[in-house]
Amino acid sequence: MPIVKGPQVFPRSEFLRRLAAVKTEMGRLEIDALVVENSSDITYLTGYTAKSGYVPQALVVSLAEEEPTFLLRRQDAPAAIHQTFLDPGKIIGYPEALIGNPDKDGFDAVIDFLHELGAAGRGVGVQLDCLSAKSARKFESRLPETRIVDCSHSVAWIRMIKSDLEIAIMRDAAAIADAGVLKAAEVIRPGVREADVMAEVAAQLARGAGGKAGTDLASMYFCSSPRTGTSHIRWSEDVIHDGSQINLEVGGVRHGYVSAIMRTFSVGTPSDRLRRIHDAEVAGLEAALGTVRPGAACSDVANAFYRTIEKFGFQKDSRCGYAIGIDWSEPTASLKNGDMTELKPNMTFHLMLGNWIEEDFGYVISETFRVADSGCEVLTKAPRKLYEL
Repeated sequence: MPIVKGPQVFPRSEFLRRLAAVKTEMGRLEIDALVVENSSDITYLTGYTAKSGYVPQALVVSLAEEEPTFLLRRQDAPAAIHQTFLDPGKIIGYPEALIGNPDKDGFDAVIDFLHELGAAGRGVGVQLDCLSAKSARKFESRLPETRIVDCSHSVAWIRMIKSDLEIAIMRDAAAIADAGVLKAAEVIRPGVREADVMAEVAAQLARGAGGKAGTDLASMYFCSSPRTGTSHIRWSEDVIHDGSQINLEVGGVRHGYVSAIMRTFSVGTPSDRLRRIHDAEVAGLEAALGTVRPGAACSDVANAFYRTIEKFGFQKDSRCGYAIGIDWSEPTASLKNGDMTELKPNMTFHLMLGNWIEEDFGYVISETFRVADSGCEVLTKAPRKLYEL
């Protein structure tokens, strides 16, 4: 029995709208075909979320065809049939002989398809940042008469402005992220292993919130004393004790879309230093959110935060956040000084205010927000407090 197509998160019209925007950009770049290797971009254009991108795969968008063609490992093709809006005839599984082969791989199948499509010798867009040097040379050597255009972030900039349907999914993801924070507040106690806390948090993120399940687990960071000056450490086998500080970062995931949140926890009475930086950062966060509106620049948001915490005697060296959407971070705009990207309705950002001041001391708080028509919608809603447990 062949695999059946699963429930579709978005209607076909939504994917065709996204593809139309991509094809408009292709026309501007004067390319006839676009080879999309980035997994997040493939999710955006098809609905595919299975984790098969550790081997070569690509979505080929052609100006001449309504639907793109997805080429991937044969054993993953049924997942593409099940998850995507694509006609099964647009899904090509390449043979296992191209896996673990030092001479040929899945990109050879993609290049063969470009020849069959008639794109060879014309303009072809390739996401060069997704390719190894060896794979990039393969495209050049096997398409010698083709004008190859680097389109590394072309799709990412298009998907930066979400549709209302996407925003609804990100609201669901935000509710899941909130539930993860509240679960952490419930189970962080002296004598409990960090690993056991995160097992409970992960279970909550999978169960979801409001009747909407989490469909994946994004990266989770549990930076506890004496490691609060770090930003991307996992949990350990250590037992939580009185006086511990925990900097937590989690994300809720729905159908590939992520909403992220960071909160700081203190087991017992927090130090005066921790209270002071919490007050400063909350004031800075509110100032930054108050700056969000269509027409403002990313730099405006960041500088509102920087100026505010400086009044409290603190500084933050790193950026204040970044565009967020599919698979967490989007490689486009940053909330940092000098980024003049204009904010537009339905852009979404992770206002990430982690501040790692010394090797053994830092603090985190963050929100995922949407640029609304006249201001800002904060998607994550867990209490904006220093959690004293």
